[in-house]
Amino acid sequence: MTGLPSNLLAFYAFLVKVRKKPTPVDVLLLNLTISDLVLLLFLPLKMREAAAGMIWDAPLFLCPLTSFCYYSSIYISTLFLTAVSVERYLGVAFPIKYKLHRKPAYTTFASIIFWFMACAHCSIVYVVQYAIPNNATSPNVTKCYEEFTKEQLRILLPVRLELGVVLFFIPFIITLYCYINFVWILMTLPNIQRKRKQRAIGLAVATLANFCICFAPYNISHIVGFIKDESPTWRVDALLLSTLNATLDPIVFYFTSTAVQKTFFDFLAVILVKLRTIFPCKKLYPPGFDSPIRDSNTERSST
Repeated sequence: MTGLPSNLLAFYAFLVKVRKKPTPVDVLLLNLTISDLVLLLFLPLKMREAAAGMIWDAPLFLCPLTSFCYYSSIYISTLFLTAVSVERYLGVAFPIKYKLHRKPAYTTFASIIFWFMACAHCSIVYVVQYAIPNNATSPNVTKCYEEFTKEQLRILLPVRLELGVVLFFIPFIITLYCYINFVWILMTLPNIQRKRKQRAIGLAVATLANFCICFAPYNISHIVGFIKDESPTWRVDALLLSTLNATLDPIVFYFTSTAVQKTFFDFLAVILVKLRTIFPCKKLYPPGFDSPIRDSNTERSST
């Protein structure tokens, strides 16, 4: 309910921006938005599974596909959030040198690599589902990627550990380093506007909250599972938090892209005009917000 409209709005803003004059950060954020939309597209199937008491009653071929898209979106998000942090840091730490080598083609190539890395790792879903037989569940009860045999866990647990280390903890350390230095550099520069400094802090806080709240518990479960040699029972609960990523990412978009800010306020203006048409009242607009209707009437009168 919160992720879909905000990501569709961001997708429209980035698509228009990339078609007109693409920048590396716009390419990264467009890919991040696509990843969120893929998650939101398959999320109703996971909601249906939860409503059925974690019994998979949808067509069986959708089980590995849903899990694959679900898990891939987690690590695609971590990689692209890290790439955005690196791009922001390089832009303030080495402004001249970075500007000379700043080309959207490089970012597009890196985006392909990120998608391949995340999808290749998460293809373990298909390996576990089809290559290794699972006799852990009753023939009359179908569970989707929930109960595993010892043979499956022997393959799955090391892969999960690699996923957590390579695609989460290392990107998280890089992101933390980049944003600490990014904010520090902006704070020490005397000629930087206060508004830009606030945006930098907001971007850093939103991104790190994304890592800590949405992705950290789930990836910690990989380490615990590898040490205990079993899949933790609380892993499913930790996985629930990862869906908040689709709501927190648009906050990152807002602090990163002026195109998203402009699209947001244009959309808000249209909504307020519609509300004023349906529910006439003296004041529907927040303080300091210019009414599009009033502006158009003023312009018409002056003409």
